[in-house]
Amino acid sequence: MRHKYAYIALLILGVWLTSCREDELIFLSDSTKVSQPMVGSKITGFYQLNEGNMGMNRATIDYFDYTTGYYTRDIFSERNPTIVKELGDVGNDIKIYGNKVYAVINCSNYIEVFDVHTAIHVKEIRVPNCRYMAFNGGKAYISSYSGPVEINPNAEKGFVAEIDTVTLELTRKVEVGYQPDEIAVYDGKLYVANSGGYRVPNYDRTVSVIDLETFKEIKKIDVGINLHRIKIDKRGYLYVSSRGDYYDTPPNLYVIDTRTEKVVKETGIPVSDMWLDDDLLYYYSVAYNKYTGGNEITYGILDTRTMEQISDKVITDGTDRDILIPYGIAVNPETKEIFISDAQNYVVTGYVYCYSPEGRLKWRTEGGNIPGHFAFTGNCN
Repeated sequence: MRHKYAYIALLILGVWLTSCREDELIFLSDSTKVSQPMVGSKITGFYQLNEGNMGMNRATIDYFDYTTGYYTRDIFSERNPTIVKELGDVGNDIKIYGNKVYAVINCSNYIEVFDVHTAIHVKEIRVPNCRYMAFNGGKAYISSYSGPVEINPNAEKGFVAEIDTVTLELTRKVEVGYQPDEIAVYDGKLYVANSGGYRVPNYDRTVSVIDLETFKEIKKIDVGINLHRIKIDKRGYLYVSSRGDYYDTPPNLYVIDTRTEKVVKETGIPVSDMWLDDDLLYYYSVAYNKYTGGNEITYGILDTRTMEQISDKVITDGTDRDILIPYGIAVNPETKEIFISDAQNYVVTGYVYCYSPEGRLKWRTEGGNIPGHFAFTGNCN
């Protein structure tokens, strides 16, 4: 049952409640019990970053706690009542490294760093038009479009910045392709999916290869236009998604062998987002076509050992028909539960769905505005 109006009322009430200090606001989070408590699990829960509509400063962070079975909305605001405007404009990525959580707030041009156990603010790291993160050897890497948020045929190239995870200071920066998105680290190299989205119709079509020791771009791999997602499997194969051009070139998923740094397979599978768990790549696609003005939504699972699709379903009980716009996907590495978020129409409150490993619905709850980015807490290795 939806609790939209109760949730709004709680938010309004939370704004007006004050603590013993009259100038300090207390924001009430909203918790819902969605499952029975789980004990003895290595994975203790997950943070979920709600993207929020662009220009609305509605990015928020929720938390699901396996040990209690409760899903808590807007936990960051409650734990950090003195932070002005809370998170800001467009939450684009969330990752955990060590005892810190890193939330990338794209249009507000910064990375929010907070304590993984308490959700208390640690530091704000300023990076213009920041996009996605990866970690390796005590360093964080963040892709950046560099320039302002605008369609511009002369948009500048982007960069990847390196951040020391102890000092939380930027240490190095390297120029890559146009409007770089997801990044992945493997065997001393950083791979960057360049989109060129601001330069439409002259998209970028390359993956930049960065040597981590020298922090220099040593190669560009030609792949396909308007690249977005990138994952690396245990055998050293990169899975890189292309958004296509929304007209004549459809979205696609490419496979790159990092040993030869060449494309070895064009799968023909459209992918909007994907999650790699062991040897299985779970994905969904919302393929928009400007000719028809509509979306084609698909799901599937690919076996990275064979590079072949083994199922065209992630959800098997028919409840996928309740999801209007899938916007995020994650798989618990221990329980193998599948999580999918629904952005609805991008304006109203979205939903988070939990499925069994077999794809049957276990629970559903309201998230925030455009839920879509997951980071598991606990021992995830």
